[in-house]
Order: sequence, then structure tokens, then C-alpha cells
Amino acid sequence: MIYIVNKSNKPDYNIALEEYCFKKMLHHDKVFILWINEPAIIVGKHQNTIEEINSEYVKQNGIHVIRRISGGGAVYHDLNNLNYTIISNEDKGADFDFKTFSRPVIDTLADLGVKAEFTGRNDLVIDGKKICGNAQAYMQGRIMHHGCLLFDTDLTVLSKALEVPKDKIESKSVKSVRSVVDNILPNLPVKISVNEFSDKLLEHMKSKFPEMKEYTFSEEELADIEKLRASKFGAWEWNYGHSPKFGIERQSRYTAGKIQVFADVKNALIQQIRFYGTFFGNNSNLSEVENALIGVKYTPEDVRKALSNIEFNHFFAGFSLDELTEAIVE
Repeated sequence: MIYIVNKSNKPDYNIALEEYCFKKMLHHDKVFILWINEPAIIVGKHQNTIEEINSEYVKQNGIHVIRRISGGGAVYHDLNNLNYTIISNEDKGADFDFKTFSRPVIDTLADLGVKAEFTGRNDLVIDGKKICGNAQAYMQGRIMHHGCLLFDTDLTVLSKALEVPKDKIESKSVKSVRSVVDNILPNLPVKISVNEFSDKLLEHMKSKFPEMKEYTFSEEELADIEKLRASKFGAWEWNYGHSPKFGIERQSRYTAGKIQVFADVKNALIQQIRFYGTFFGNNSNLSEVENALIGVKYTPEDVRKALSNIEFNHFFAGFSLDELTEAIVE
């Protein structure tokens, strides 16, 4: 196992570094990364960015907006927020195991005298208030889990940056659920800095994995990460893209996540369809699902039949066939 303490605070670079470790460093079966971003909103892979942020406030305050490659909802980062990533080679099914990957944080907080608990689908809480949201991506036997720890984050800015003015967005879109949140620092019996907390988390990981060694990137690797940053995570096309304009818009919320469907239907047949939301999946490329539905009659019976012919749970983990069908058509 290797670990990387990433000293960069640039969100687009840090997300690029994370993806590079996930997709390119396959010879390392376990990777642990610690990193801190300057003010940024990190949106989920399948979200409609413009409907998740307060665009005017974000622009006025110089807050970065970056799309990550995992599902889930939008989160706010700043210099008093700690992010951690665990990448692991292992098999998994359709269900995402967030609790196991959250254990290092729970144990570290316990060592510091704070009881944190895992709750719901993917949250860590202290006294019922959310202090960490988690997300995961999966690729060919490899999992990337990352957590966003609110240590001493400016919660006022967080609230304003993720608050979409009602007069700006009038669509029926599915927004991220805004949980009651709290910082870790006020709950600590002995106050420490976010960097000291990062050191504590790293110490815990070293005690659990004594063979863990620090990794230093080569110049060639750093050049590849920068190239990925510039071409993808630093580009408007990836972070925002074009908002969909379709004839039918539907939104639904289930235990496994929220889902928003945009579809064009002509002569009772689906011509185009797109999915947005906070759901997770073992395959983040939804084109197989979308292509399977093109030309299908827009009825519950026909949509259900088309979905039953593909492994839809690989794309929408935790959804039943009836739930996914209902999300598309009633």
C-alpha cells in the first residue's frame, strides 16, 4: 500500500491526480491520498451542474466548480476541509460498501475523544449532524472511495454557494439533499488544526497498514496529471456541459438516490433520453442504458422490458426494476 500527501490546493489538479491514481496506477493495489482544496464546489458525475450551485455567488467569490468521476451529490470544499481517498483493487457487487471505507475516520475520531457514526446511505455524523459525505467510483475490479470531511469549514459560505435562487432555476430538477451539517473541530475535546487532524488520520492508517510507504510521482507522471487537468477537469465542457432541453422532464427520489430523466418522445417512441442525479453505479457510462431505450415505446411495460434485457443495476446501484421504470414513465 502507498500513500500520497498531496500538497496542492488546486481543485481541478487534485481531482485529476485522484483519477490518475485510480485509472493509471493499477500496479498499486491500495492507494491512500490526503488533500485539501481551496474554495470549490465538487459536483457528482451525473449532476446537472447549473442546478446545484448559486452561480452568481460562486462567481463573485471566486469559488471553483469541478465535476468528479463518482456519483452522489454536490459538496463544498475549502482550506479547512480535509479530503481523503482510498483506492483498492477488489471485487464488489451492485451495492456500495461505504461503511468499511469510512472506518479509518470513525476510529481516528474515537482516538480524539469523539464518537462518529455511519448513517443512511453514505454519511458520517456526530450527534446526528453530518460531518462527512462519501462517494465511490468502480472500474474493473477497482474501487475509489473518497470522503469530504468538514473540519472547520465556513458553513455560511457552504450554505450560500449551494443555495440555488428560486428565480434562477424553474425546472423540476432533482437537487442535492441539504443535510444538517457540523464541523469536527467544535466537537474535539482538544483543539487541533486541520493539518494536525490530517496527520492523525495518516498515523492511524500507518498503524493499520505498517507496510504503507509514501509515494513520490515522477516528472513524467506529474506531466500526465497536468495534461489530464488541462484537458478534462479544467475545461468548461466537463464541469458544466450543456444543460439538456428535452420535451419530458421527470424527477424521483428513492432510497438508492435521486434521479432526473430528460426524454424526447415522438410518435410514442423514445428518440433521446438522458439521466442525471445523485445515484451511484459500477459503470458510470450511461450510454448503454440510454441506447437500449431509444426506439422503445414510451409505456411502463415496454420500458420495463427494455431495462430487463440489460444489467441496469451496474449503472443504477440499489434501484429495483420497478423503481427505475417508474422514474422514466408512469
